[in-house]
Amino acid sequence: MKKGKRIIQEKPKRARKMTRDEIERKKKIIIRTFITVVALLVIFIVAMILNNFIILDNNKTTNLIINNRNVTSNLKNDILIQEDVIYLSEPDIANFFDKYIYEDKETNKIITTYDKKIAEIGYDENVININGSDKQIYAHAIEKDGVTYLPVSEMADVYDIEIANIPEKKVITMDSLDREQKRAIVNKNTSVKSSTNFISRTVDRVEKGEAVIVVSSENGYSRIRTSDGKLGYIKSKRLENEFTIRENMEDEKQINGKVNLTWDYYSEYASAPDRSGTTIDGVNVVSPAFFYIDENGNFEENIGSNGENYIQWAHNNGYKVWPMVSNAVAANESLDIVSRIMNSYTLRKELIENIVNACVEYGLDGINIDFENMKSEDKDMYSRFIIELTPRLKEIGMVTSVDVTAPDGSDTWSLCFDRHVLGDVADYIIFMAYDQNGVSSTKPGTNAGYNWIQLNLRKFLQTEEIEPEKLILAVPFYTRLWTTNSAGELIDKTTVSMKNISSVIPEGTQIKWDDELKQNYAEFTDGDNINQIWIEDVDSLKAKISLIKENNLAGVASWEKDMETDDVWQMFKTELMENQ
Repeated sequence: MKKGKRIIQEKPKRARKMTRDEIERKKKIIIRTFITVVALLVIFIVAMILNNFIILDNNKTTNLIINNRNVTSNLKNDILIQEDVIYLSEPDIANFFDKYIYEDKETNKIITTYDKKIAEIGYDENVININGSDKQIYAHAIEKDGVTYLPVSEMADVYDIEIANIPEKKVITMDSLDREQKRAIVNKNTSVKSSTNFISRTVDRVEKGEAVIVVSSENGYSRIRTSDGKLGYIKSKRLENEFTIRENMEDEKQINGKVNLTWDYYSEYASAPDRSGTTIDGVNVVSPAFFYIDENGNFEENIGSNGENYIQWAHNNGYKVWPMVSNAVAANESLDIVSRIMNSYTLRKELIENIVNACVEYGLDGINIDFENMKSEDKDMYSRFIIELTPRLKEIGMVTSVDVTAPDGSDTWSLCFDRHVLGDVADYIIFMAYDQNGVSSTKPGTNAGYNWIQLNLRKFLQTEEIEPEKLILAVPFYTRLWTTNSAGELIDKTTVSMKNISSVIPEGTQIKWDDELKQNYAEFTDGDNINQIWIEDVDSLKAKISLIKENNLAGVASWEKDMETDDVWQMFKTELMENQ
């Protein structure tokens, strides 16, 4: 028997029995794991549901898409649909289309404007008047729960929109016809997602061959609108044959570059000046005194054969003609005359028709509204006049310019203008930057100091929020000679044309430059009287013109032709060209 190693077989260890606490801990781990798995499964299921169903704004029964933007949450009132007519409330029309919409109590009609259209619609007849012409429609304005509703689907011509109602999807789309629109063809069945995120819900599905509106494209994704009016994203590679069905439409401006306007004033009793054989270097707009409101409130013209020759002369030299419409006669007679016109929609409409007809008859290019000396309480109604006039002129390619004074001053001289509204609506607002110390002043002072103009331009641009490209700075071709006696009392003030200033200042008088006013100043005696004059010349006007470049303004206007010295025109031309 061979000797060898002894093999010892060990007994297996007995499994240790788990304690009660260990069993409980394990149970808790299993339960937590189960809950986590269930939660993840629920999240996955919800995500799948969201990924396969369309979710629209649940706060409204109908979704409104305007120019590829879902504005449903911005609606102030529900959309009404009655007998296939779509109604929007007046507050919603104001929000989306016409912030100046207005209900006229005199005629019991709603007056609404948009771009080149002004329309009036009542509560009783299925008729809408657009730019002076009646049109039969299938509905009228209605009132519900104290809110006025307009049949917007019958007013597509007014707001220049294309409207589509997709009732089975509870979607209404409205597209402006002056905005670009692109379409493309889908090349593969695909889901339309709410965003470009990896996990996002499906808002719609599109099939191969379907046409969609392309809103924008970026980073490999395109935002589209489906035929059901749903907005969302798909990969750009899923689109082909993109084409533009409508271009952006922008009105061509009459004046390329800066406006250089001069007023060519003559009274209602005189005839238009004979400018034949002459030119005005650098000027591109002339504003003759063709129209005025008389003492009875009637619209009158003072054109005649001389005026027609003037228009021909201007056009032959490449000048646009924006004649003045002045209220000077009526305002001097009584503020009540202009007030009566401004506070009546019927009279405003009649005045507008007269202006439009005159523009067409004489082949004009625009109008300059020069209403001064009005009641401050008529401020809003004067704004209404410009709101209602502008689209009528725009429809026939005419420019609307409105003259205003400095923002601070008397009730009838300054507080009668809502400069913000006028500047928003009209093509141009012209700041008459003179008469800082005018005919009503009780003490001598400059007519148009640089620092005063600079301060008021800041008010126009910042406080009144006028767009600089709409603001024209008007400068004076005149000043005033002030005379006071030995007691310091003002005894005379005389308007002096630029071209005559040197003739009123005695030879040898010392002339000093005031760097704050950017003007030359002269003072001389006449016996016991003291004469003072703040001089307007090329240097003072050049300083004022510099504010156009500094503030990127639309241009310059000058009051008035034939009061200037010849050298101002070349200076204007040079300075404005540098301001381009």
